[in-house]
Amino acid sequence: MSARNDVAPSTLGVELLDYGVAVEYLDGRTTVYRGVPEAVTDTLTTKPGREVHILVTDPSETEGVMMYVNDLKTHDEVLESSGVGRVILADGEEEELFPGVVARRIPGHRFEVDADPEVARGRVFVFVEDDWSEDSYEFVAE
Repeated sequence: MSARNDVAPSTLGVELLDYGVAVEYLDGRTTVYRGVPEAVTDTLTTKPGREVHILVTDPSETEGVMMYVNDLKTHDEVLESSGVGRVILADGEEEELFPGVVARRIPGHRFEVDADPEVARGRVFVFVEDDWSEDSYEFVAE
């Protein structure tokens, strides 16, 4: 019942809306990441202590895979039943989560994300949130 293991993601339903991005989990629940994502062409650096969720769509933009980065709240069984993956990174560690998408943990409880949508072969979204706010980003070609 550990909440600190890496978990492989499954394919989830995705709907791009004019007010955000909807993700349908394997267990039938749906969540909407609200707001039009801010375009990112370079490395994205998060603020300290924020939760980081990375979604890569397929070319049809109707399916995708999602990873939580360093989520310590959600138990493995919940992630597995929902289809969301998780990676745990130590300070200074980085990992290629998907082709063309790299996350790294940097000092100060922050993360950097680099992504190349052409290599990922889909759209790359990063949702950064805490109890008070939610920010949405999309990696785009320069």
